[in-house]
Amino acid sequence: MSATFHSSLSKDLSLIFNDADDFNVIINVGDVESAKEFRAHSVILRARSPYFKSAFSADWIIKEDNIIIFNKPNITPTVFDMLLRYIYTGEINLSKQKGEDVLALLIASDELLLDELFQFVQVHLLERQISWVQQNFVLVLQTVFKLANCKALQDYCLESICANPQPFIASNHFLSLDKDILIGLLKRDDLQVEEIDAWDCLIQWGIKQIPDLESDRAKWDQKDFKALEKTLKELVPFIRFMEISPIEFYDKVRPYKVVIPNHICDEVEAFHYKKILPKIITSRPRLGRLESTIIKPKLVNIISNWIDKNDSAVLSSNNKYKFNLIYLKSRDGFDYKTFNNRCKGQGPFVVLIKVRSNTIYGGYNPIGYDERCQWVTSSASFIFSFENDQDIQNMEIGRVIFAKKAIYEHCNAFFNFGSHLFVKGRDLFLSNPGHYVNIFTNVDISLPIEEIEIFSIVKK
Repeated sequence: MSATFHSSLSKDLSLIFNDADDFNVIINVGDVESAKEFRAHSVILRARSPYFKSAFSADWIIKEDNIIIFNKPNITPTVFDMLLRYIYTGEINLSKQKGEDVLALLIASDELLLDELFQFVQVHLLERQISWVQQNFVLVLQTVFKLANCKALQDYCLESICANPQPFIASNHFLSLDKDILIGLLKRDDLQVEEIDAWDCLIQWGIKQIPDLESDRAKWDQKDFKALEKTLKELVPFIRFMEISPIEFYDKVRPYKVVIPNHICDEVEAFHYKKILPKIITSRPRLGRLESTIIKPKLVNIISNWIDKNDSAVLSSNNKYKFNLIYLKSRDGFDYKTFNNRCKGQGPFVVLIKVRSNTIYGGYNPIGYDERCQWVTSSASFIFSFENDQDIQNMEIGRVIFAKKAIYEHCNAFFNFGSHLFVKGRDLFLSNPGHYVNIFTNVDISLPIEEIEIFSIVKK
């Protein structure tokens, strides 16, 4: 017979934490204005933290009367109190902590190699204090990119910028970005910016990094161009030069040709003048700009692949289509006549519907709408669902099975995908008459609609 009594163990250790009368470690934390002394036990610190295990085994540690004296001026007393409580009891409560203290705890837990606590704090910031993260975006951005294991917060920051980069790149903060952050941005396919604008921003960033460099290029000498080349060496390869037009390349890129590696210039010029595809440099275009409040840009990539009947590699890059917003419920009103007027004659379109559960439903109509008031045949239409606005794990696609009943065009109603997915009253109705592969767990149900977006699909 065996048993575990973690609750009583934690309680007993908390007594030691609160009354460390047999301590053998004194840790001085904080700066001069906020200094505080903490008493602890080396055996517990070593057992719980690889950082302290290594530090206390070093020959250079200071001892006074057999007491280890340790200084951590870079950690505040508030943060260290939380750390020490976690080390002794395994307990942490961040519900009443300020955002800046939680961020400082993230940094400190990374330094002390407390991986379990580090991951918990990262999730807490994303799930419970996201409004504070947004209000202090630049501080968080600059902080998390110094932490190698902070991928979730790094991705959140980059995705936030990529979705709407103009306000950020136009701010003073952009010119003070760390190089690694800028590389992280330029590497992303979902950065919603024209490539020539990305190039212009990169040049301005590079100039700002060089002390006393004139902004007027006409005043530069060979030494200045060499300094800019050295500054941008690691970043230039992430510019998608194939997406810059020959005129823009001539007017805006060519003047800085000396800072671009020769093999890049050769391949770009061969592409523009001889239409020879590059072999070395990145030629994949970024995802197009999307006017959607329902989904994030990376889901557009998935839908584009589905349109190309590419279901097995849905994450491969696809920038063949332009999504033009032609109907928005919150803007245009929940009225089928408006839907008819805005969608008639616009060609193929994608429908996105957000319901109150945050699940997103949709469908692709490759024929378009023309008020035919009858069943319309399609062998390429499909319906789909996402669990949320950036779901790439649990998404579902149902392709048409019975082509003759793929689309029904009502003259006095909204879209209808084979009576599987259609608007009924003011709700979305889900059913399974067998015209599409069924992707719905529950059928014959109605769901309150929060938003509808319809995009005409134009091949570039």
